Amino acid sequence: MTLNKDLIRNVAIIAHVDHGKTTLVDGLLKQSHTFRDNQAEMSQTLIMDSMDQEHERGITITAKQTCVYYNGYKINIIDTPGHADFSGEVERTLNMADGVVLIVDAQEGPMPQTKFVLSKALALGLKPVVVINKIDKPAARIPEVLSEIESLFLELATDESQLFYPVYYAIAREGRAGKTTELDDDLHVIFESIINDIPAPSVDSDAESAKLLVAALAGDNYLGKYCIGKIFSGKLKKNQSVKILHNGETKNGRIDNLFVYKGLSKEEVPEAIAGDIVAITGVSEANIGDTIATGDNPEALPGIELEAPTLSIYIGPNTSPLKGREGEFTTSRQIAERLERELETNIALKIEPDGLGYKVSGRGELHLSVLIETMRREGYELEVGRPEVVFREIDGKKCEPIEDLTIEVASEFVGAVSQELGIRKAELTSQEITSSGATRFVYEISTAALIGLRNNLLTETKGTVIMSSIPSGYRPVEDKYKPERNGALVAFEDGVSTAYALDATQARGILFIPPGVPVYHGMIIGLSNKKEDIDINICREKQLTNMRTHASDGAIQLTPYTQLSLEQCLDFLLDDELLEVTPKSLRLRKRQLDPIKRKRENRA
Repeated sequence: MTLNKDLIRNVAIIAHVDHGKTTLVDGLLKQSHTFRDNQAEMSQTLIMDSMDQEHERGITITAKQTCVYYNGYKINIIDTPGHADFSGEVERTLNMADGVVLIVDAQEGPMPQTKFVLSKALALGLKPVVVINKIDKPAARIPEVLSEIESLFLELATDESQLFYPVYYAIAREGRAGKTTELDDDLHVIFESIINDIPAPSVDSDAESAKLLVAALAGDNYLGKYCIGKIFSGKLKKNQSVKILHNGETKNGRIDNLFVYKGLSKEEVPEAIAGDIVAITGVSEANIGDTIATGDNPEALPGIELEAPTLSIYIGPNTSPLKGREGEFTTSRQIAERLERELETNIALKIEPDGLGYKVSGRGELHLSVLIETMRREGYELEVGRPEVVFREIDGKKCEPIEDLTIEVASEFVGAVSQELGIRKAELTSQEITSSGATRFVYEISTAALIGLRNNLLTETKGTVIMSSIPSGYRPVEDKYKPERNGALVAFEDGVSTAYALDATQARGILFIPPGVPVYHGMIIGLSNKKEDIDINICREKQLTNMRTHASDGAIQLTPYTQLSLEQCLDFLLDDELLEVTPKSLRLRKRQLDPIKRKRENRA
């Protein structure tokens, strides 16, 4: 069958985090016979999540493209992240879609990120299909969720036609869906809905000149850089001369290889038609948002609009006494080159020089910590500062970003949540009891006050809290939120920590290190019981004498030390502290290592 644009469907799968996007894509891939019955993918889950961190964190970080065939139709599927910190991925990839499948959890209902991604999709005029997933949950509340979805569409629709959308029900984990809660044994109703309810690409297939908007980049060691995007007009061909349009500038290029998607892999083709999503090589100077076009005087397609960053963090070369021992890439130049490469694909980031290092701005704490963890695993040594809010000047006033925060927690922890949010000067906008008996709060909170909140609430609610947030605008800065924390236990000499010294220290606070690890003066080795910092000799060894006493011969009993994750380390930091990040270690430290100079600076 000859492919034409009427047989193509470009659809993005959007939802709040953990509502089942990637699981549904798994089912579509398997039931479209994309894989042979004996292929390993048939027994895998979360097939589209390819990064190690995606599997470890259980979230989608980068948008992925795949393609399935069903009843003669070619369906290009874009699996998008569900976490608000990676909304830049959603914004750029929705430009390739003509419709969206919005997945909503049958128990949780529409959540903050549901609202964000749906608003972006409706603003672009994309046709929605709604799937209520996880209807087998004991606490599923389908009628209420349907009503909440209707209210969300009434709030966000930009056109009356967007208020009419099909609704389906599913248990994506079992690969089952239906028009009612009586589910079929497969997902054929979802396939049929994509074909019948999602429109064919609105493109000019007969145009003489071709135009493609670059929405994503990829690469390999063999063919180099791939530019990925949807063809909006004409045809693209292998070995064709093209022009790259970037911010009013025009550069010449040539398509070396032309690929379309098939399952999880790419298939080389001699030409591709308007409406299809393709990957091309040979145009290495093109970046996300650029137009690749043919013809003599092509005009650029509208670019990709992105929300502004809300948090920034200092990233620079490691300057601690232990620098260069554990990493492969340690210089400022190597870090700069790596950050420049990140900018090519992670377009929601902004990077500016800042002293020896760089000020890196992004969408949130998770967005920045994923970048730091990725660089760490690649062999980089870094030092990182405390996350700071990115302010904007609006109408002559200094304004800070604010977010809508949703928290769901068991009734026994309501007091702890209210107290923590009160300290952070959050404003409660709504509170309700869910069908499962939990309490759901919605707060308006400054982004600055949000830093470190997740870890505090996880501790206070014994790990049961469910929370998520999305940016909701800016407001004038009233009084800057200052985090409160006890002082640090700080090592005041270089050496190796000993059990004898740690035993004497553990009464003064919570330890972050075990015995037998290298330490240096100015390194933070624990959290003090008092408000001020305490300098401690953590390398002291027991003096050996001929005298024996009952008290000194007892075995040392150390309380297990607290090992902080990368995110917990970032939350711990104050303005005068840094985090040393290496492939093997995370070390908290003071900016000024010398204790005498540090005290002088604090007095000043």
